[in-house]
Amino acid sequence: MTFIYFVLILGITVCIHEFGHFLFAKKAGIYCYEFSIGMGPLIKSWKRKNDETLYCIRAIPIGGYVSMAGEQIDDDDDVPKTKRLYNKTWSQRFMTIVAGVMFNFILAIVIFFIIGLFNGCPSKYAYISSLQKGMPAYSSGLQEGDKILKLNGKNTSADMLLLDLMVSKDKTVTLTVEHKNNEIENIKMKPKKVKGEYKFGFGIGRDVQKGFFAAIKYAFQNTISLVVQMVNILKYLFTGKLALNNLSGPVGIYQAVGETAKSGLLSLIYLLGYISLNVGFMNLLPIPAFDGGRLFFLIIEKIKGSAVSPKFENTVHSVGMCFLLLLMLVITYNDIVRIFFK
Repeated sequence: MTFIYFVLILGITVCIHEFGHFLFAKKAGIYCYEFSIGMGPLIKSWKRKNDETLYCIRAIPIGGYVSMAGEQIDDDDDVPKTKRLYNKTWSQRFMTIVAGVMFNFILAIVIFFIIGLFNGCPSKYAYISSLQKGMPAYSSGLQEGDKILKLNGKNTSADMLLLDLMVSKDKTVTLTVEHKNNEIENIKMKPKKVKGEYKFGFGIGRDVQKGFFAAIKYAFQNTISLVVQMVNILKYLFTGKLALNNLSGPVGIYQAVGETAKSGLLSLIYLLGYISLNVGFMNLLPIPAFDGGRLFFLIIEKIKGSAVSPKFENTVHSVGMCFLLLLMLVITYNDIVRIFFK
């Protein structure tokens, strides 16, 4: 079942992304050779009346793709120049490329709304739910029920709190909390090293609201909060506060799916929204071979008033893809070591 869930989650995430590209390509009048659900050997294909696109279902149910004329700047004499991607207006190309990211974000927002509607909407701020005897938090002055407002003088959400505490490692931190009597207090504590990990010894909880409008608010608030978290993860990676082995690839995601499945269907649906948001966010980054890399060249074109050399752009994307594959191999290796050898 873990394998089935894994395939469904990745398949839906990638297909919704590619469908975004496909829909806006069609809207812009770009010739699409193929729209495929799945990868690998062909199982079934068909064409619609007055539609050049070949619709396919393929054997490996992870992802999918859309093949557009002019995407790689290769000329196809059978396709009119006016129907090639690179001959479309700047805005049409921009929307076609960014549409995949848009659809990933929309999917995440819809899922978070559904989760909020059926499972309740966790509040933005966390509170102290438990204190462990013998640990720094127990003797620090923290009390169960304290609302956590800031960490080291900066506003923090429940989503960011655990990440910020993790990267603090062995440093003293300052928690700004609101006690049940509404008193605000700054509490300092230093984590204790337990079995190679730095721990403070407190658990956190979140208040839950119910209702249609609360779910709408939660869907957008949670999306923004998670995007901020992803931005901070990148910042911590570049500054060295987080190591590369903290990232997960397909093997790590597979394990996460298995663990999440134990918590029930709604948890799996939330994970789908979270992964979709991750895919959308990563594709926005100006990395060669990603959508963000292609958008970066479009922005340069807009600034300089002329297109970047197609040959140069394709070379950059090809080199970028090689580096991304190498990075994926390193992350996968780290996943295997972390899961099976620790």
